[in-house]
Amino acid sequence: MPVFTYKGTNRAGTSVAGEMSASNKTELQSLLRRQQITPTRMSEKGKEFNLPTFGGGVKAKELAIFTRQFSVMIDAGLPLVQCLEILASQQENKTFQKVLTGVRSAVEGGSNLSSAMKQYPKVYDPLYSNMVEAGETGGILDTILQRLSTYIEKNVKLKAAVKSALIYPIGVLSIAAGVITLLLWKVVPIFATLFAGLGVDLPLPTKIVIGASHFVGSIFGFLIFVGIIAGIFGLKIWYSTPGGRYALDMITLKIPVLGILMRKIAVARFTRTLGTLISSGVPILEGLDITAKTSGNAVVERALIKVRKSLEEGKSLTEPLKESEVFPGMVTQMIAVGEQTGAMDAMLQKIADFYEDEVDVAVKDLLTALEPIMIVFLGLVVGGVVISMYLPLFSLIGKLSNTH
Repeated sequence: MPVFTYKGTNRAGTSVAGEMSASNKTELQSLLRRQQITPTRMSEKGKEFNLPTFGGGVKAKELAIFTRQFSVMIDAGLPLVQCLEILASQQENKTFQKVLTGVRSAVEGGSNLSSAMKQYPKVYDPLYSNMVEAGETGGILDTILQRLSTYIEKNVKLKAAVKSALIYPIGVLSIAAGVITLLLWKVVPIFATLFAGLGVDLPLPTKIVIGASHFVGSIFGFLIFVGIIAGIFGLKIWYSTPGGRYALDMITLKIPVLGILMRKIAVARFTRTLGTLISSGVPILEGLDITAKTSGNAVVERALIKVRKSLEEGKSLTEPLKESEVFPGMVTQMIAVGEQTGAMDAMLQKIADFYEDEVDVAVKDLLTALEPIMIVFLGLVVGGVVISMYLPLFSLIGKLSNTH
């Protein structure tokens, strides 16, 4: 029977390590559980070498799956500590496994679940921990966890829609830039040398391409390349400042086609987040504060902070929303109806459903329109460079034919 080495934590949260004989890792896990040890690492003795793992952190999809499983376990009546122990042992992401083990130890030590989760803000953001706190207070933790998992799943879908809208044009433009640079840097100089040796009169398109090739191959081309890279890093640093983030987010919202899509995404995220918080029993002022921080857009965040201040002064929710000019008229009208009827959470969820469908349609339309445009652009640019190199050869062949 093979011998395994293991590392883990006991019920007191203390790290333990040792060796144990077992037929496989599943049996070892079962034996350790009987000794109230949660394993964090298991490997067969003599085969301890593991490939290095890169990255880290917890993905939204992993958090959604955990939340869904957690809600089912709580609904089935399993104790909180046991749920966390089982989910930690099944978790493949080592970072998430450590977080769950830490949460379990804190809960076992007498802390409530929301306070334990607040110790890991990179995994459990304020929205998550506040909703869990509301669920604990109201005795509806399983229901809250179900709402949370649905919210995270929809948020993941929304982010995927944004990526699919941006990745295609960025990918095509990057490929085009790479191909053109390679042609100008390596291929065009060969043709230029050939033309110089033959003494051919070059047409204007060929002269332009050869001039561009000389520029790319010179120190100026390299400096421009370095300048572009530096500009991207500078833009990233500027975006990390409050003023830069607000300015760039405002520009994004005003871009003709992309701006409309980003506005719809911002509305969908705002209404889904606030609706989920209100329906979970989180006070509206606290809900607006959390929604502003998790909006993902500085313009929307600033607008929601103004809305919160107006509510604190006793005003209605819809007036400051109208004044912000960020949200469409239909959204403010529907929120006004929800406010008057006392069904704000249901109305916000309906708006979110509508705008999420709008985002799906907008992304499909955008990709459908971009695909032929990008193909034509790539063909014209790359084809233009290639044809301009062959134009002098055509004229040379014509002259030779006339001579004979």
